[in-house]
Amino acid sequence: MHTAFAPDAPSMTKATNFTNQFLIAMPALSDPNFFHSVTLICEHNADGAMGIVVNHPMDITLNAVFEHMQIASHEPVGDAPVYSGGPVQPDRGFILHQPVGDWSSTLRIGDEVAVTTSRDILEALAEGQGPERFLAALGYAGWGPGQLEQEIADNTWLTTPADSDILFALPAAQRWQAAARRLGVDLNLLSGEAGHA
Repeated sequence: MHTAFAPDAPSMTKATNFTNQFLIAMPALSDPNFFHSVTLICEHNADGAMGIVVNHPMDITLNAVFEHMQIASHEPVGDAPVYSGGPVQPDRGFILHQPVGDWSSTLRIGDEVAVTTSRDILEALAEGQGPERFLAALGYAGWGPGQLEQEIADNTWLTTPADSDILFALPAAQRWQAAARRLGVDLNLLSGEAGHA
């Protein structure tokens, strides 16, 4: 009888795979890229992890991206903020969206949410034909093999399953606290000082 799993093959268990989870920065995390951040983990495997910070809006809107990409638009979506998705490749664009749809370069994150990097989704948004819910970001956050797991073990982050309403419907300024509340955590009660026993 053949099985799909080789007995000696290294594998990631459900418990250690943080794909489609929110990473919630602990109050003591002072790195300006991640201060009070919520990061959606888009992919996590033995090679590392990739995520998009979803609550740090930049001072630019989607209209600036359309203009840079020479995409004509008269749609109100152009007023949507663009987020600083992380310090890696800050000139590369990412669209988190729901529903998943059918785009040229898309990574499915969960059943309902995906991230797309291809021009076709921007053109569709500019024409009012894009996904119903979306978040545009420049750059991403990346972790090498085992790095994210170690940071979580070191209490740098809280984790909770991603919530599309927090991601797309809640104002950015409320996402950090709201994500932590899913765990029953009030971040206002946590000290900004890291304690070590």
